[in-house]
Amino acid sequence: MKTNVIFLIVLVVTAGCGGKKDDQNFDEKTKINSATYPLAEKGKEIFEGKGTCSNCHKLDVKLVGPSIQEMAKIYKKNKISIAAFLTGTEEPVIDPAQYEVMKINLEITKNFTDEERQAVEQYIFSQGK
Repeated sequence: MKTNVIFLIVLVVTAGCGGKKDDQNFDEKTKINSATYPLAEKGKEIFEGKGTCSNCHKLDVKLVGPSIQEMAKIYKKNKISIAAFLTGTEEPVIDPAQYEVMKINLEITKNFTDEERQAVEQYIFSQGK
């Protein structure tokens, strides 16, 4: 029963987050400072690929989740680690109402290596204004 519920939730979230990567051309809009964020390019690949983050997060607009720029701003301002949140052990900082949806992706990100989570964090921070 639990497996069926999880499958249904994943199906709903996948359909609901929708959006193709083509909807927002990350290559043209994102500039990565590799000196300040040496893992950011790798983080971008993970964010858009196996992390499936780009299904719900876009650069400068709220979709299902907050924009990348909003995440960068809030996490930097409050000196909070995005990488720690991605382990699935930290409380949500932005839009706690969407946390139930995010829990599904945390099942993916908590299995990342520490370096992969750091890379995603650096990518997000590199997009902050």
